[in-house]
Amino acid sequence: MATAVLDTTLDSRPAAEAYIGGVCFKQGPPRLVGTEVEWLTRDAGGGRPSLEALARALGKHTPTSIDPRSPGAPLPGGSFVTVEPGGQIELSSAPRTSAREVCDYLSEDHRVLRALLRDQSIEMYDGSADQQRQPQRLLRLPRYCAMEHQFSSIGPYGALMMCNTAAVQVSVDAGGSQEAIARRWRLLGDIGPALIAAFACSPQLEGIPRGAWASQRMRTWLELDARRTMHVVDAADYAQWALNVPLMCVRNGTDDWTAPRGATFGDWIDGALEADIGRAPTSEDLDYHLSTMFPPVRAAGHLEVRYIDAQPGDLWRVPIAAIDALLSGPAVMQEASDAAVSTAGRWRDAAEYGLVDVELRSAATSLMSLAASYAPDPEFVRLLDRAAERCCRGLPPVEGS
Repeated sequence: MATAVLDTTLDSRPAAEAYIGGVCFKQGPPRLVGTEVEWLTRDAGGGRPSLEALARALGKHTPTSIDPRSPGAPLPGGSFVTVEPGGQIELSSAPRTSAREVCDYLSEDHRVLRALLRDQSIEMYDGSADQQRQPQRLLRLPRYCAMEHQFSSIGPYGALMMCNTAAVQVSVDAGGSQEAIARRWRLLGDIGPALIAAFACSPQLEGIPRGAWASQRMRTWLELDARRTMHVVDAADYAQWALNVPLMCVRNGTDDWTAPRGATFGDWIDGALEADIGRAPTSEDLDYHLSTMFPPVRAAGHLEVRYIDAQPGDLWRVPIAAIDALLSGPAVMQEASDAAVSTAGRWRDAAEYGLVDVELRSAATSLMSLAASYAPDPEFVRLLDRAAERCCRGLPPVEGS
């Protein structure tokens, strides 16, 4: 999340909204693409690896969330390692000028990371939802304690999301003008349900309440807290929405970051929380608040696509290639918008029914075929054509497809 150069007090909602518009939607020619890919992990006995074992394996690449003294050095291809609350491991690529570059560098870093972990008998394995283990939180940071507290009243979804799921996240530049940003934001939302269906591969999740869903991972988000995870249709509404999202935590120099339940950042600006927090909010507080919101598409200077299941094998390359191709120019963006118009907004249906739904299957197939026709890389054309054929047959992604 982008941060301010100076930490300043926010004394009005208009000032906060202007600040959000500046840090969440950075204007500039769209050139870069990046990704975050997560994997589940297990030790030799099938349990979760200890944080100590992860730190021994990662060495200088250990994230500071595990060892504050670590330099957190990137892997040779530029990717940074992150460990999620349940021991999932994530590679965050450096931003690159093409999906081809992103995938090549990340593939190399994946090989390096897998070898480092293997030395400590830790295995990275494919899966967007843990099918065998109950959720268990390894990271005890105040952020995650506050998150667990906020979500505990909603059922098991918060713990499952934090500890037992994995995703592929694709990040792209916001756009070169307000109009371009609005178009790119709108498209990423409109194609979201069809892409959820296209890449849904988590029908089982241990500990989830009964119910057949194509993406149990996405279900955890949809059932979690609609105020925090809803899709904002128009980019122009993002700032106002963000101020009305309840605070998840308030950093205060202690280990207890619990926020007043139900209170929003806007309430804090309005002075309603002075008795609870004892001070006015700052731009740094707002930066952190923005990082605690989890919509399907999130604005973080660039645009983060957060709705795709982790994929089997090396198929994580396919959604990266698809999104990069579908945003590659005005013509393909218009065609993609037309292909997805009938399924836009059907987030829950996409996660629950996936490609079984005929309308979602048709949209997913069309988008994969369209991406293949605009992809500049021959390998991506082949992968996207295969994805289109698979979607047409109503089949989830499997390794080798």
